[in-house]
Amino acid sequence: MLDVLLAAGVQPDFVVGTSVGAINAGFFAGAPNAEGVARLAKIWSDLRRSDVFPFTFASAFALLRRPDHIVSPAGLRRLIEINLPYRRLEDAAIPVHVIATGVQGLPVFLSKGPAIDAILASAAIPGIFPAVQIDGQMLIDGAIAANTPIRVAADLGASRIIVLPTGYACSLKEFPKGSLARHLHSMTLLIAWQLIRDLDWCPDEIDVSVVPPLCPLDVSPFDFSASHYLIERATDSTRKWLDDGGLSRRWHPGQLHAHSH
Repeated sequence: MLDVLLAAGVQPDFVVGTSVGAINAGFFAGAPNAEGVARLAKIWSDLRRSDVFPFTFASAFALLRRPDHIVSPAGLRRLIEINLPYRRLEDAAIPVHVIATGVQGLPVFLSKGPAIDAILASAAIPGIFPAVQIDGQMLIDGAIAANTPIRVAADLGASRIIVLPTGYACSLKEFPKGSLARHLHSMTLLIAWQLIRDLDWCPDEIDVSVVPPLCPLDVSPFDFSASHYLIERATDSTRKWLDDGGLSRRWHPGQLHAHSH
């Protein structure tokens, strides 16, 4: 999506990201150009499930010592440290705003301070990764409070918002196997319906475009092996949407509502 939009001359003044979107927003804000997007695509294409969700005998045994989460964030932290070209959010090439969720379920906006901690907090899926403490607050995944932070972008003064949703596996015949895969699938469903609600809220004076997510989609978010295939599909579908005048049309609810195949 980013690659096609940049090629069409779309250059954002700032980016806002939540959950896995915070990872993408953070990397893109460090290099908001075609070369940066190509590096981001390579990161996802080379990524393996074990890089983010390592399951070993030691990690299973560690559950006895830390029952509040099942996966160490060390792999995700390492991934961000290696690839992020700046250390504080305010040092990114373009302004980046990351959203996490506080203990009361309200969104917490992170626009300055340690970038790695902010991204880890925004992506701290509850029960899977541990909460991250920032400025005395324990923070978890931003998807709980504001996965597609349209209101944040509006409050920051955006007159035009382009939403890049990940979508959800709309053509699965049954729930994915395994508790973690089911948890991630459930999160994508929560995110999809929250996005519709947030888009319905958006004032008419703000121009909103939603790049269509992939459909049909039968790949579990726990399956990292399909990343390159999904990126290629998204490139083609975004280009067709753009050629069909997608940026000149305001979003409509039918793009995202539940459906069957």
